[in-house]
Amino acid sequence: ELLFGKSRLMRAVEDIVRRAADTNTTILLQGESGTGKEMVASAIHHISDRRGKLFLKINCASLPGELLESELFGHEKGAFTGAHRTKPGKFELASRGTFLLDEIGEMALGLQAKLLHVLQDGAFFRVGGSELIKTDARVIAATNRDLASVMATGAFREDLYYRLNVVSITIPPLRERREEIPFLVEHFVEKSCQQYNRAAPNISPETVRLLTEYNWPGNV
Repeated sequence: ELLFGKSRLMRAVEDIVRRAADTNTTILLQGESGTGKEMVASAIHHISDRRGKLFLKINCASLPGELLESELFGHEKGAFTGAHRTKPGKFELASRGTFLLDEIGEMALGLQAKLLHVLQDGAFFRVGGSELIKTDARVIAATNRDLASVMATGAFREDLYYRLNVVSITIPPLRERREEIPFLVEHFVEKSCQQYNRAAPNISPETVRLLTEYNWPGNV
């Protein structure tokens, strides 16, 4: 209700989410940083028939290429220095569940090629492995970048872009859905008061007006 029920724009997002949730198609979530892409991905998982399985996520910008490859696909013992044991990757663990690839626009081209094969074939090799691992993970990708522009520079594969962009959902920034702000203010005040064991204060109309008129970047 808090995510989708307070503005016309987000109800439109909810309509696409509900129609796409029980399909196995990949979904591309686009929008500025902080607009709630991860929350939308979580909502897709929790209303889908995969909700009883894992919802995993990884930020593609948070790890260098070698470590990201290991996190995605796992590795065999001895595959590289420090690989003291066999480790399954997120694609393996998320099988029959949902896997969110956040900041997909930051992924290196070499890894993009390997990701494309996983999306096409539903199978991959661990780093240093020779056994083909099958996966049925439902992939959701998220980005705050214009992937079409990144693709035009050669930094993002065209074939991967179209493989990910089967269902596209753009999350509007908070400044375009200001009618949500009073409800969000109330929600976060109540949450903080519960956390710190304080009584919830009354929020003045002037405070609500100032917060509503502020030109919010994304959804802070």
